[in-house]
Amino acid sequence: MPTKKIVDEHKSNMEKALEYLLNEFKSVRTGRASTGLVDNLMVEYYGTPTPLKQLATVAAPEAAMLIIKPFDPACLKDIEKAIKNSDLSIAPVMDGKVVRLNIPPLSEERRSQIINQVKQLGEKAKVSIRNIRRDGNKHLEDEEKSKTISEDDRDKGKKDIDHITKEFSDKVDAAIKAKSEEIMSD
Repeated sequence: MPTKKIVDEHKSNMEKALEYLLNEFKSVRTGRASTGLVDNLMVEYYGTPTPLKQLATVAAPEAAMLIIKPFDPACLKDIEKAIKNSDLSIAPVMDGKVVRLNIPPLSEERRSQIINQVKQLGEKAKVSIRNIRRDGNKHLEDEEKSKTISEDDRDKGKKDIDHITKEFSDKVDAAIKAKSEEIMSD
């Protein structure tokens, strides 16, 4: 396998790790209502864990409120139970055929806790990126041992993977910084 193909494959995996982190950030609570807050919430629907976004429409009509309107009114209680059991720390209000979530303003202490949570998610992403780098370097070494690529190609490939790793680590740091500022500004 040529060096460029190995490097590109591992770069693609690093992009996926960054995408995953950014997707996780959507579910982190900030001071304003965001539909991403409950998108990945799993609801026990007829005995099967189902993502909330498959069971209901979620809207943010105001900066401090989410409205969840299930397609099947029979699952209102299941949605309420899932919200209560989640780590959102928000009490659902049943309002006929919809569930309302009033997003209270965050205290300074809670903002600090959320920022620490964001940093932990970022660190997990960096660990994933470093693991991908390790796998890439091992792949290059294996290819060089089997005489598919030269020593020079292996060294160039390792240098490229290290450069890409640094680039993605910087992107993770930038994402953490942006999310932390968003949490503190609301």
